[in-house]
Amino acid sequence: MVTGEITTEATQTPPQLPHHKVKTKKVGQRACNEKNDKGKACGGHLKRWFYTTDVLEIECGDVEKAWGRDAEVYRCEYCQTLYLPNPADDKVNVAGRGLKSVFGLTLPPKEK
Repeated sequence: MVTGEITTEATQTPPQLPHHKVKTKKVGQRACNEKNDKGKACGGHLKRWFYTTDVLEIECGDVEKAWGRDAEVYRCEYCQTLYLPNPADDKVNVAGRGLKSVFGLTLPPKEK
């Protein structure tokens, strides 16, 4: 195995915080995949979490100490598991990639 090559899921697990469970989102993931004690997946929607305005998180302060004030963090609406964005995931509109308009109103994508 070549050094620096990321192939296993264990190497992609982010460091855990004292008061939060932290995972990395899979490409295109929009729902929580955390399993409960019975083995059933949570399935809660992952929403962008602005932790600097959360009263309980201001009290705790773990996330801001670990990642700074403006980190992109998602949180499950049910189990409150934190998800970091996947670096391989494309930055696309939350509604999806979209289709070409029948009326010709869709703009072409920007050149990279």
